Amino acid sequence: MKVLFLTLSRINNIEDSNIYTDLLRRFEKNNHEVYIVCPTERKFHKPTSVFEKGLIKILKVWTPNIQKTNFIEKTIGTLLLEYLYFFAINKYFLNIKFDLIIYSTPPITLTNIIKKIKYKSKSKTYLLLKDIFPQNAIDLGIINKKSLIYKYFRSKEIELYNISDHIGCMSIANVEYILNNNKKIDPNKVEVNPNCIEVGYNVLDDIPKEEILSKFNIPSDKIIYVYGGNLGLPQGINYIVDNIKNCLTIKDAFFLIIGDGTEYENLNTLVSELKNVLLIKELPKRDYDQILKIAHVGLIFLNPNFTIPNFPSRILSYMENKIPIILATDDATDIGFIAEKNKFGFACNILNKELFANHVNAMLNEDLRLEFGTNAFKYLKEEYSVEISYNKIISKISIHEN
Repeated sequence: MKVLFLTLSRINNIEDSNIYTDLLRRFEKNNHEVYIVCPTERKFHKPTSVFEKGLIKILKVWTPNIQKTNFIEKTIGTLLLEYLYFFAINKYFLNIKFDLIIYSTPPITLTNIIKKIKYKSKSKTYLLLKDIFPQNAIDLGIINKKSLIYKYFRSKEIELYNISDHIGCMSIANVEYILNNNKKIDPNKVEVNPNCIEVGYNVLDDIPKEEILSKFNIPSDKIIYVYGGNLGLPQGINYIVDNIKNCLTIKDAFFLIIGDGTEYENLNTLVSELKNVLLIKELPKRDYDQILKIAHVGLIFLNPNFTIPNFPSRILSYMENKIPIILATDDATDIGFIAEKNKFGFACNILNKELFANHVNAMLNEDLRLEFGTNAFKYLKEEYSVEISYNKIISKISIHEN
């Protein structure tokens, strides 16, 4: 089977470990040919190019900056993406007949490409719904629901759902949201297909804990609460700072924030005087993974204004490292409910500073951390292993073939 995968994620090496590369390697392992189309943004100063390894070909398309940039450039880049991808696919993959097209959100603006290839190749289509746009932009106050740009993007969203034979959502709350807000979607084509990774794939050299602590100036006498990922409006930076400030009296707790994004400089200013937090700019993945090995607790933060149920994939790396999780989120997501039900984390609304501090206090207990961390790894293997996502997609394609 020939599989086309369209994404906004930057894929430099298929051997890297994340929710997309792990899934695509699973297709290759089962002898499917995989064609990946992804961006190489102008800030990297590289032209469109294609390279292959084994059964996998990666087409990296030059685009404007579309991630961790201002809203205007991001919008322009998103609108141009369809044309740039379509031109590149026609140049490099023109004569390929694809059996399956897999694509993730964001973006929602690739509908015409998907439609043309679907009808040309008689392909089956599977949407991995990782982002619900434009409603997330409404929630964050970026666009107005009465604006023309909202109406344009909303029409694109509806069209994307319509041309998708199957829609895989990250959780039950995502499924319910999509069906409740898109009454014309056939419920039979919507399912839970969670963020998944190849558990145990990311094996690191055994570096002494003291060496890692010293390298990044992390205190050795504290319980380390780590957040790693994007630092932008979706995380609610001001609320993060409020929660950390409220934990200043918890002497044994130290917060480590690693990442980059549109709100990095703002966050850097806000935490500069706080003695219980260290902010580190985005690290190479290997360095970040080494830090997770010596961290005690993982953190998830989500802006309280979200009405859509997000499910950040960074939770998987915490679970793989057998560390418990504190989730300070909005009320729409079910990620906290899942963590508490399966006893691998504590949850609260990000506005509830007192409850967050109580959770931080509770996680000072080593026995509790060990119990929750063990539960996290067990749940990861049972529910978020890449075979689950792969089998869900393949089963749908097999049904059509039969």
